[in-house]
Amino acid sequence: MTSAIPEHDDPSYAVTTLWQRLKDETDGHAREALILQYSPLVKFVAGRVAAGLPRNVDQADLVSYGVFGLIDAIDKFEPERGFKFETYAINRIKGSILDGLRSLDWVPRSVRSRAREVERSMSELEHRLQRTPSDEELARHMDQDVESVRGTLAEMSNLGLVALDELIGPDAGSSLGDFIPDQAGVGPEAAFHAEETRHILGDAINRLPDRERLVITLYYYEGLTLAEIGEVLGVTESRVCQIHAKSVLSLRNRMS
Repeated sequence: MTSAIPEHDDPSYAVTTLWQRLKDETDGHAREALILQYSPLVKFVAGRVAAGLPRNVDQADLVSYGVFGLIDAIDKFEPERGFKFETYAINRIKGSILDGLRSLDWVPRSVRSRAREVERSMSELEHRLQRTPSDEELARHMDQDVESVRGTLAEMSNLGLVALDELIGPDAGSSLGDFIPDQAGVGPEAAFHAEETRHILGDAINRLPDRERLVITLYYYEGLTLAEIGEVLGVTESRVCQIHAKSVLSLRNRMS
């Protein structure tokens, strides 16, 4: 029987060999070994998603949804294209978890209704002001008090209704990870599209107010949790949720 994990002093060599065996020989043992190798990614993503969900959502269910995403990522990953597998897989795992949650319709209808109202108001104000509106301007436009609007923004962020790495781009079908530079195997048209989108996204982030830009950078590029960002900014985690949600809505408006 073929050994599932090659014996070698260098762990990276062993993983590289597993990928070669899977792609060149369609080795089932290699596939199983890679699933075990990268299974901690599923728990990591599930834990991050679970942090903002209601208590009645079982994290074990999130892990189950995420495993399907990991398997799909392993089956479709092309090592020769130069992507880092962890980045590729995390996006697929999170997408699989969110798909599973959507099938449960776990977000209350009232929250979805308020979220649509905030999104519509943000879009109208962005278009009119040509900048990100303040919380006060958004509240005035919606004829609500500031705390009510901030509460809705926090709910949207906590419940995963606004996530930059879930969905961005003019076609509303790309994730942040899709725009990480690929070193090989990309045609000129695809490379141009990815580079143009990176430029537009970078410009949109740079045009955010300082605090909102910092939240986006720390969360998506530095990997800090919302609680850790709150410590950096000297505000509560709930306030960071509000800033994050508003920032993502602003970026989506500008990307579209």
